[in-house]
Amino acid sequence: MKRYAAGLVLAAMAVGSITAAVTGGAVTGLAPIQKTATVMSANDAARFLTQATFGPTDASIASVQARGPAAWIDQQEQLPLSQSMVDILNARLVKLKALKPPRKLETRTFSDAFWKGAITAPDQLRKRVALALSEVFVISFQAANMTPISVASYYDMLQQDAFGNYRTLLQDVTLHPMMGTYLNILRNKKENPATGQNPDENYAREVQQLMSIGLYQLNQDGTKITDSSGSPIPTYGQADVQGLAKVLTGFSLYSTMTTGPNSLDYFYGAKFDPNAFFLSMVAYPQFHSTSAKSFLGVTIPASTTPDPSSDLKIALDTLFNHPNVGPFIGRQLIQRLVTSNPSPAYVSRVAAVFNNDGKGVRGNLGAVVKAILIDPEARDPTATTSPTFGKLREPVVRMTNWARAFNTQSRTGDYIIGDTTPPISLAQTAANSPSVFNFWRPGYSPPNTALGAQALVAPEFQIVDTVSVAGYVNIMQGAIDKGIGVSSQQPTPDVYSAYADELPLINTPGALADRLNLLLLYGQMSSGLRTHIINAVSSIAIPSPTIDPAKYATATSNRVKIAVFLTMASPEYLAQR
Repeated sequence: MKRYAAGLVLAAMAVGSITAAVTGGAVTGLAPIQKTATVMSANDAARFLTQATFGPTDASIASVQARGPAAWIDQQEQLPLSQSMVDILNARLVKLKALKPPRKLETRTFSDAFWKGAITAPDQLRKRVALALSEVFVISFQAANMTPISVASYYDMLQQDAFGNYRTLLQDVTLHPMMGTYLNILRNKKENPATGQNPDENYAREVQQLMSIGLYQLNQDGTKITDSSGSPIPTYGQADVQGLAKVLTGFSLYSTMTTGPNSLDYFYGAKFDPNAFFLSMVAYPQFHSTSAKSFLGVTIPASTTPDPSSDLKIALDTLFNHPNVGPFIGRQLIQRLVTSNPSPAYVSRVAAVFNNDGKGVRGNLGAVVKAILIDPEARDPTATTSPTFGKLREPVVRMTNWARAFNTQSRTGDYIIGDTTPPISLAQTAANSPSVFNFWRPGYSPPNTALGAQALVAPEFQIVDTVSVAGYVNIMQGAIDKGIGVSSQQPTPDVYSAYADELPLINTPGALADRLNLLLLYGQMSSGLRTHIINAVSSIAIPSPTIDPAKYATATSNRVKIAVFLTMASPEYLAQR
């Protein structure tokens, strides 16, 4: 593989080539929607799974073909949460404590737990949606006091709520101790006019801007509502932030001692319950504001008796019932799973399901996810050639795609891939973004590009530069060739593939290219890329297995590896259609 590496790194560093693969040309409308066939082709099933999972496999393709997308989604949503992040980390901690000297859980061990679940768990849709939710309801190890096991608890909450109700999710996020730590709800105290102290406004602002209603009033189709001058109308102002911040006072780590003199130790953290970093925060009434609280057209009157739980319910109900939530959250989930630039009609259909799942229920996330994935715009086969449809594949999803497609194994069983946040790696890892705005903003458009000129967005491009592109190519070259995941406990790459299903195809390069076309490109490989792969594979001479078995094994393996590498380094692969 080495003789191809230098040229491919240089080629991949031409970021514009990836941009071109996503945009393709002038803005055009999609072809008229065609009715989905009763039985999906293998390629269409692989494309569906590219949107709905961490990567298609032979077995999952067959499952979608047998059931159909809708029934497959129903079956996935009925599966219970498997491979809890907390359970994975607790099992890993047992191993770490047995080392000499004993080791503790670290950020990289949280990442390993994520990789293990994403690659091997059967509840793929739940885990894929949880990643999407983690990019909206952001916490990050980049902040202080974020412990691996507690962040794992937060991530498990997102997994558990992935198909539940948005109102439940909103409350669980608000009261989780890691969100409390990250955005300063934890130990947030009421105002004190005598000292000039005011409640912290961090979460009050971000829950509106990023997690519920957004900056501007929206139509159901996600387009902005404007005033008579054509300017967008803000959804909230500073007074709304201040009013909501008062609601979010008086909450701290779980304990049963929330009143009386002993409660001070628990509120401030001098003492805490053993489960306090996993259980929802609780209210300590003496620290909660009793003044009037006005926000988003609602006023909670001043009172002489603090009632933090009732105030919080009013606030979260107000956010939940705001007309912006359906299009705002729906569009972001579409972007994470299907396409960066959904049409207003697509957003409107998804928002309608958020507003009413057909059974009179608002906020049913399971119904919303299903609506996103079976929508005609998501399933339209002509979208694969539309210059305005699709998205840049997230780096972590590229890694899991490789790992799942080629049946990788873990020597330790722990999937020690580690933290891939540095730009020289993948420039992304779950729960490790640089800020509350995630690794990329949903409205990001690369400057001075065809995308920007066409008023299109491409959020994932916010982490794309020459360093991250080269880093991706280099890390995938190593993973495809030798495996990935070297540590002091595991000096040999931990996660690797033997390519057992691909090796029988080494003497038929066209068949090998076709297999990669299915698993990695859902049948959309261009004739040019296919020819390039066939030529590269054919150029590797295969010696006689009887004369030199070792060289024979290396050569046959390299034929597969170069084919996989060329596919995954191509702009065609990086642009998910």
